[in-house]
Amino acid sequence: MKNSVNKSILIFLAALAVCFGILFHNVIEKLVHDWYTDDNYSHGFLIIPVALYFVWERKNALKEASWKPSLWGLALVIGSAALVLVGTLGAELFLPRLAILGVIAGAVLFILGWNHFKILLLPICFLFLMIPIPAIIFNHIAFPLQLLASQFGEGILTLFQIPVLREGNVLQLANTTLEVAEACSGIRSLVSLLTLGIVYGYFFDSRNWARTTLTLGTIPIAIIANGIRVAGTGIAAYFFGEAAAQGFFHQFEGWVVFIAAFIMIFILHWIIRLIAPEHKKPVQEKNSAEI
Repeated sequence: MKNSVNKSILIFLAALAVCFGILFHNVIEKLVHDWYTDDNYSHGFLIIPVALYFVWERKNALKEASWKPSLWGLALVIGSAALVLVGTLGAELFLPRLAILGVIAGAVLFILGWNHFKILLLPICFLFLMIPIPAIIFNHIAFPLQLLASQFGEGILTLFQIPVLREGNVLQLANTTLEVAEACSGIRSLVSLLTLGIVYGYFFDSRNWARTTLTLGTIPIAIIANGIRVAGTGIAAYFFGEAAAQGFFHQFEGWVVFIAAFIMIFILHWIIRLIAPEHKKPVQEKNSAEI
């Protein structure tokens, strides 16, 4: 009897996977294409493996949780399928991509129930980081970041007594003009560092408040790091010419600044542990009886 039930579940899951593939084939294909071609979201390739690790880590809790299927999950699946239709008719990419998470969450809720859904909530929510930000929101975030980066860069250049005139997101030096373009706004490092902060906090600190602090701390760290990158580009352009602000040196500088930002996250965690040390539960030793 048990084997027949397990067989029925496997058949149902296989049918569900086929339906999922048919519904989201084009959506997933375009999503992967964006990960491959858009440097702002190249971290998307890492999101699914990390999310699967989170699921694997919860395997014991999933085995112990009781099955209580909920019809709310079916409603969520139907609503998510409707989002795919709306997004397709409106030629909008964000809603169909968001529907992927809705279908996954709804399937878990419908098949397994609320207990399993609560256990898998973090891996499901983590998948949200693989979805590119809608263009209208992206532009509203990118331009203020461009201005912040240019202001920060201007401040550092002035500190080094390098003559500079800023007009919006354009820095005018004595021998060249630098424009803090959208690609240099820092949104790429912001999204990547946000993902890194979540993963780092999860693996290296068990306290939820500390994990939240590390995640939120990546926002100012990304802004500061990108401002340093803009200032470094300006310094290099001032002393070595416009060519130093382009090509390999510019790309290499980006990697150096990203590593520096990761070190800042590590320092932030060190400060958190210094102020509020993490107390581990003592392991109780069993006294062996002597015969």
